[in-house]
Amino acid sequence: MFDLSFFKLLTLLVLALVIFGPNELPKMAAKAGNLLREVRRMAEGAKNDLREGLGPEFQNFDFDDLNPKNFVRKHLMDDLEAGFSAPSVSRTPSVSTTGALAPGEAPPYDIEAT
Repeated sequence: MFDLSFFKLLTLLVLALVIFGPNELPKMAAKAGNLLREVRRMAEGAKNDLREGLGPEFQNFDFDDLNPKNFVRKHLMDDLEAGFSAPSVSRTPSVSTTGALAPGEAPPYDIEAT
């Protein structure tokens, strides 16, 4: 999520130990944990209040669908993938020497070009 390597985490831990000291660091970690727990509880309460306010027709509403990345994937990309079928590709496409395609002949398709 934050792309923190082991070295970066170790550096942050050493900085926190120097800034807060060995006696205060456990207290600060406990306070941060309590704060995070309270924020999660408030967010869950807000979700439940919103579900109740929307009514029974939205009981199965998934809040992850509001994330733009998930929204695009669900509503646009799935439809494209379901409706898209790649043309059959042969490595040596047959092209007539006159440049015109015979009736029913597939046009040449270069898979590396697309």
